[in-house]
Amino acid sequence: MNELRLTVNGEKRAAAPGTTVLGLLTAMGVDPARVAVERNEDVVPRKTWTEAALADGDKLEIVAFVGGGSGGGSQAPANIDEDLLVLGGLKFKSRLLVGTGKYRTLEEGREAIRLSGAEIVTVALRRVDLTPGKPNVLDTIDRKRQTILPNTAGCYTAEEAIRTCRLARELGIADLVKLEVIGDERTLFPDGAATLEAARVLVKDGFTVLPYCMDDPVLARKLEDVGCAAVMPLAAPIGSGLGIRNPYNLRIILEHAKVPIIVDAGVGTASDAAVAMELGCAGVLMNTAIAGARDPLMMAEAMRDAVIAGRRAFRAGRIPRKLYATASSPLDGLIE
Repeated sequence: MNELRLTVNGEKRAAAPGTTVLGLLTAMGVDPARVAVERNEDVVPRKTWTEAALADGDKLEIVAFVGGGSGGGSQAPANIDEDLLVLGGLKFKSRLLVGTGKYRTLEEGREAIRLSGAEIVTVALRRVDLTPGKPNVLDTIDRKRQTILPNTAGCYTAEEAIRTCRLARELGIADLVKLEVIGDERTLFPDGAATLEAARVLVKDGFTVLPYCMDDPVLARKLEDVGCAAVMPLAAPIGSGLGIRNPYNLRIILEHAKVPIIVDAGVGTASDAAVAMELGCAGVLMNTAIAGARDPLMMAEAMRDAVIAGRRAFRAGRIPRKLYATASSPLDGLIE
């Protein structure tokens, strides 16, 4: 045989017999440090790339992180430093999690993330653009200050989500993952059954799983029972900006949860984030609310401040709601 017939990221490509995975990446001008490789739906461990010879008919997926809606320093005030968000043994000062997608430029995304004070940043896994030297979303993340949270956005089956997480691990990212299995293309509502199925497998694989789900108290309890490190119910459909549509379900979830509850998706403005925190949520994850704002940098600061204020209000304890007025000034000593 004079050449190998391969399929790489859905496109036909030829290679010389004996070509290894590393050899193919080099020939295509792809930086091996920034990608993971799957061959015939099995992850190819990085340490085997120099010896892993390709065969005729192999189908390869070469993937990298892109912007998606995924410890170090924080801009949180010093007097709340001890009130930490703990996920799978990792500790974070900031309770705002942000995505990396939809910004007009990588530079705008980098500055918005910095101003948000977020220490957890989500990224999605996609086929790599084979154009050599093209900037990567990882360039927007300060790895000394921020933890990358790989996101299975765009997966519609448990199997796809599991494969994506395993590829993310192969990219050298830690085992903290956001699990997202979409069940409806129009609303982007998650598929609860598939999410639960994938969570079981990933927890057994040693991942620290943060699943995106509906605001369903029963499903939230089941995800916690299979070992998820947190549960992430939506506030509203992804990117809708509608805010928290069902605070009562969230209250039920919070009442029974023994793991952090993080509101994910649907936040529109700072007051939405503050309400989530005032309810007792451990954090809020958002992307579009910042990236889609008229001034993303100012909104990043507003969201940072709202999450801090909402958390403080929750810890301080609000006054009871009453139907009638209660005088705030003492009645004793009134002039008659």
